[in-house]
Amino acid sequence: MTQFLLKRLLLFIPTLIIISLIAFIISVNAPGDRVEQMMSSTESGGNLFQAGETLQLQQRKLMAHQLGLDLPMFYLSITPASFPDTLYKFYDQEERDAMKSLLYQFGNWDLIQSYHSSIKTLLSHLDHVKPDSHDQEIFSKNEIHHAVSQALFNIAALQKSSQPNSISAKAAELQKQFSAYPFFGFLQNDLGIMLQKLELLRTTAPPLSFFIPAIHLYPDNQYHRWLFGDGVNSDGLIRGDLGTSLVSRMPVNEIIWKHIGWSLLFTFISVILAYLISLPAGVYAAVKHGSAFDHSTSVIFLLLHSLPSFWVATLLIISFANPDLLFWFPASGVKPMSGYPQDASVFEKIKLSLPYLILPSIAYTYSSLAFLSRLTRSSMLEVMQQDFVRTARAKGLSERTVILKHAFRNALLPIITVFANIFPLALGGSIILESIFSIPGMGLETYHAIQNQDYPMIIGVFTLTGVLTLTGYLIADVLYAIADPRISFSNQ
Repeated sequence: MTQFLLKRLLLFIPTLIIISLIAFIISVNAPGDRVEQMMSSTESGGNLFQAGETLQLQQRKLMAHQLGLDLPMFYLSITPASFPDTLYKFYDQEERDAMKSLLYQFGNWDLIQSYHSSIKTLLSHLDHVKPDSHDQEIFSKNEIHHAVSQALFNIAALQKSSQPNSISAKAAELQKQFSAYPFFGFLQNDLGIMLQKLELLRTTAPPLSFFIPAIHLYPDNQYHRWLFGDGVNSDGLIRGDLGTSLVSRMPVNEIIWKHIGWSLLFTFISVILAYLISLPAGVYAAVKHGSAFDHSTSVIFLLLHSLPSFWVATLLIISFANPDLLFWFPASGVKPMSGYPQDASVFEKIKLSLPYLILPSIAYTYSSLAFLSRLTRSSMLEVMQQDFVRTARAKGLSERTVILKHAFRNALLPIITVFANIFPLALGGSIILESIFSIPGMGLETYHAIQNQDYPMIIGVFTLTGVLTLTGYLIADVLYAIADPRISFSNQ
């Protein structure tokens, strides 16, 4: 058994690597800009001419460095030889994508870099716009502010544009603006230089190196940092660091640890209750095959299985948490609104939370009864037709011994397979039930992460689900050997 476990754990390593690769690919290709999401959405309105633009760019650069976005994506890349190996240093995702698109269109990095530098020059000179007293007599303060903001928007759009038609449209808008407002006059020369470099880029043929592939190696990259950490901003996935939430800016593993407890609790309660009810019912229905008990339990369990969980949860609240009907249990939450007393012991906390757990536990459990009971019944009926069961009866063993010791033990294998799915199921929680009963579990937290496009949180849940799935399979393999001595892992 020990040798088998070691082999299985070694086989888990490549599986975990594949899971981490899939999670990383999803993370880097997720829509949106992680830096933009991390930055505050509110800006100071007191600066008329965007004098704080440089400071904001520095903050974005620092945030990109903390997230590791100023590193190459993977250990190697294959590109045309004319492409630079430093494209990853454009930490702004849209700007980097625009530069990459221009490279694939024209293939001349020197000209593209010169064109891009002219846009940056135009953007930096915009900070020096200072309307004089004559301008302020002609144009109102709001009109000047709008003109500067619009010019800033168009220049920033040029940095992130790669289609010639779009670039020409933005350049035409800037020319119109610069002609309409005298205080933009000194920028006309910068705009003309930018248009000249754009025209040169369009008319110059790509170099021969554009058609030759090149391999670039990057020992230090985003995937390596994500997996192993950098010792400063990240400890790495293998040390349990799942990243930082884009919404709350808290570590993802802390958020999961904070919310997974309630999801685990309700999952295990529902599984224990379902097994305690379904296994005896399934075994007895198989033993009394075709009896009134067999038919009645099948109808009742299938009827329960057909009821939607949100409807049952709502019905439970209306029936048993209603001051006008039966106010036996609280309608929502997992503990008193005032919280636990400061000096409360574990047993006192359990006593205070117990009334809050009854209705959610019923809602979690009822739908599993039909599946588990029918699975147990069919498995028992199949095993009871086996030769070893007839042999046990022929030896004169009691029917109770035959059923429980011989038949039921061998019928457990399909049930163990279902039991192995508890671990990943607990991490996902139940979005509907947690919403109805206001349970602060992982289902509700994952739903909020999807709504807010909090991709580090989503990827963290995905990665941990894969690890828990492998753990469930390993535990199932061990339980197989315990349940059925005929299974041996000595030669696996």
